[in-house]
Amino acid sequence: MPRKLSPITETPASTIATATLRVDTHGAGFSDISADARAFVVESGAGDGVLLVFLRHTSASLTIQENADPDVQTDLMTALDRLAPEDALWVHDLEGPDDMPAHVKAMLNGVSLHVPVIGGALALGTWQGLYLIEHRRRPHSREVIFQFVGSRR
Repeated sequence: MPRKLSPITETPASTIATATLRVDTHGAGFSDISADARAFVVESGAGDGVLLVFLRHTSASLTIQENADPDVQTDLMTALDRLAPEDALWVHDLEGPDDMPAHVKAMLNGVSLHVPVIGGALALGTWQGLYLIEHRRRPHSREVIFQFVGSRR
């Protein structure tokens, strides 16, 4: 099947809007921040551009993942636990046995995302959502920075 690139559109970037979202986690697991990102895009008056999402922590991470079946999140947490188990004899253990595995999981997933914004809406796929993943067992308060760069509506 041949590939086909859509027509290229150009929009000068005329605005940068920034806000910080505080997310109080309940311990290890996924927190859906999709609605928060959508609200930020609307409130910032975004037209066309990009939403940058950045997490200011090293033991949690961000991901774009399926938003329909919660079993996906369960399986992903299981996979991450297999990749970075608590009993792997880590050298860094000052903050408990879940700390170093949390750092490894954050490194694997990353702490930043970028999502195209087209016509004032996130250009996510039908089954995609934005998630903060807490990798520590205890609840934590996490900060996510949203920044839109692009044109205004």
